[in-house]
Amino acid sequence: MADQLDLNLLRVFDALMDTGSVSAAAERLHLSGPATSRALGRLRRAMNDQILVRAGRGLVPTPFALQSAPKVKALLNDAAALRSDPASNDPRSWQRTFTIRINDALVPVLAPRLTRLIADSAPGVRLRFAPEASEAADPLRDGTLDLDVGVADPPPPDVCTEPLFTDHFVAVVAADSELGRAPELTVDALCAYPHISASRRGLAHGPLDEALRRAGRTRTVSAVVPSYAVAALIALEEDVITLLPQILAQHLIHRGIPVRSHNIPFPLPPAEVESRWHRRLNDDPASHWLRAQLKSALHPIGEQ
Repeated sequence: MADQLDLNLLRVFDALMDTGSVSAAAERLHLSGPATSRALGRLRRAMNDQILVRAGRGLVPTPFALQSAPKVKALLNDAAALRSDPASNDPRSWQRTFTIRINDALVPVLAPRLTRLIADSAPGVRLRFAPEASEAADPLRDGTLDLDVGVADPPPPDVCTEPLFTDHFVAVVAADSELGRAPELTVDALCAYPHISASRRGLAHGPLDEALRRAGRTRTVSAVVPSYAVAALIALEEDVITLLPQILAQHLIHRGIPVRSHNIPFPLPPAEVESRWHRRLNDDPASHWLRAQLKSALHPIGEQ
């Protein structure tokens, strides 16, 4: 084969997959546009695949490219770990991206704190926050994710965990609504007013419904939305109730969003928030550093 896959070509592939653009990949790699286009041509010949194809005004990856992207990223990370650099333990010298999957309720709270903290101590480090489309461990295994933050089922044996904090749910309503002016949320009000359910899986039934069932009561779920942020916005518009993690509710109130939170008049299971990473990163200095920055960003939250 005339064209061989070397690390430089794989770096081009990784940049193309991350950006979906020849020009953006060229900018990231500090290459010219024509040089990046030529590298894409070499990749196509070496991989026997188009990699990126035209779709309207943009480019989209082929199924083969999507399947190969995590493997290439893992190879590049492994190759970087083999390089001995006297400055490699100094975060200020790093030029890299960390990808973190994070629960959508934590994004508005944690992302700004962590971004500011890392920008101050490692200006060459970029954070990429991935949506919590699933709780699968495969992205941790193949290097697509560096860290996973949220609430999840017990992990597989090859995934390490660290508890971060315990949260619980509160009922959030518009501050200027009848419910917002009430001194507390009663069981009758909880059952009488419509609810907005936040579930990325589209679920309308949850622990509150079980608690109400045991008490011989029910609630009405008027809508199911894919994220807590959307549920909070709907609560601003109508006299409805939405259940949010307390950490997000407090953040909205502290930022001046006109909502009010009420304690729920039923005991609900707490939300145990933890961080997760693959065991191959357990002793990796950069991974240690990232987890330490995460805990520092969360420290003020624990004091609320």
